[in-house]
Amino acid sequence: MTDTAHQEKILILDFGSQYTQLIARRIREIGIYCEIFPCTDKIGKIKEFNPKGIILSGSPFSVHKKSSPKIPAGIIKLGVPLLGICYGMQLITDFFGGKVQESKKREYGHAVLTTDDRDDILAGFKKSEQVWMSHGDKIIKLPKGFKKIAHTENSPAAAMKNESARIYGLQFHPEVIHTPNGTKLLRNFSKKICGCKGNWNMGSFLKYEVEKIRQRVGKDKVILGISGGVDSTVAAAIIHKAIDKQLTCLFIDNGLLRKDEAKKVLKSFRDNLHIKVKFKDASMEFLKALHGVTNPEKKRKIIGRKFIKIFREEAEKIGKVKFLGQGTLYPDVIESVSFKGPSAVIKSHHNVGGLPKVMKLKLLEPLRELFKDEVRVLGREMGLSRQLIQRMPFPGPGLAIRIIGSITGERLKPLR
Repeated sequence: MTDTAHQEKILILDFGSQYTQLIARRIREIGIYCEIFPCTDKIGKIKEFNPKGIILSGSPFSVHKKSSPKIPAGIIKLGVPLLGICYGMQLITDFFGGKVQESKKREYGHAVLTTDDRDDILAGFKKSEQVWMSHGDKIIKLPKGFKKIAHTENSPAAAMKNESARIYGLQFHPEVIHTPNGTKLLRNFSKKICGCKGNWNMGSFLKYEVEKIRQRVGKDKVILGISGGVDSTVAAAIIHKAIDKQLTCLFIDNGLLRKDEAKKVLKSFRDNLHIKVKFKDASMEFLKALHGVTNPEKKRKIIGRKFIKIFREEAEKIGKVKFLGQGTLYPDVIESVSFKGPSAVIKSHHNVGGLPKVMKLKLLEPLRELFKDEVRVLGREMGLSRQLIQRMPFPGPGLAIRIIGSITGERLKPLR
């Protein structure tokens, strides 16, 4: 990120919490750009990102176990504001010499937070607030230089701060809806403590991304497989805005689509978006390859392999294509690198998953920094119709996995 819209950044270090993506979404809703790095990342990468503040996520681990993840070396020396959430608070406590103890009673669910200090990070909070807890350890002794700023019945220190060092800790989760004033707290941290103005939005993102695509692609050609879904549609729209006729979209009808789907997608792209689309009716090829196959996972793999083969053949007819456009979203990126998170293996129904390697093309992923709801906002920013933006999702294998047993044309008809 080099433009002014991306200079104010918050970094979230992922220690394996199920809520980590929610933290990122809340920060972005405030109008501040943020990214998630695994907690195992080196300090050099973190310095290069140049965050104005760092949030340490929760985790299923306990700080008492030797194998548990620790704060990356050098984080404290960066001197930027730090906020530890749940396990993140326990890490800070342990790092600075406080005492974390296994709780006799695991605190999970709603809790009443009593605030003892409503300055800075808890500004705007009432004396009593509803919060969401999810932890098995509790802090029984604060580190030197820290003061308690809130407590619950089960947690004597449910929030703490070292104001001069700008380091804060919370035992509760401000990112979930069960903490009604959680976004207010994250806004206080990001704006009041980290000094972010909150100028990141889809308008600034669009301007930045269009220029980035132009610089990267130059005069080369881009091919993008479309399905009519919001991800590939918005990806096509932003690439087309940047390079116009250098983009060719490819729509392959695999014979497993909903009624009149191919006709509607083609009309939307050609008449409404004015994007060049190459259409291939490969329905007979797919049905022939699927003949007699009953196992759902085998169906997925056959569809994926057949899609790659046909896509490659059609792309070669265009000639001299250098880039493959994809509607990859930020959750896909996070899942491939998350700490103790989901597998990095691309699901077998992700049809274009193997295309870059097979075709030796450079990847162009204009949406890889966005969540799904942000993609819809970006689509509206570009003037895309509600019909395109709100289209009901339909997975790549289509009707193939809605049919139990073998697939035939006759069995597909009533499903359409």
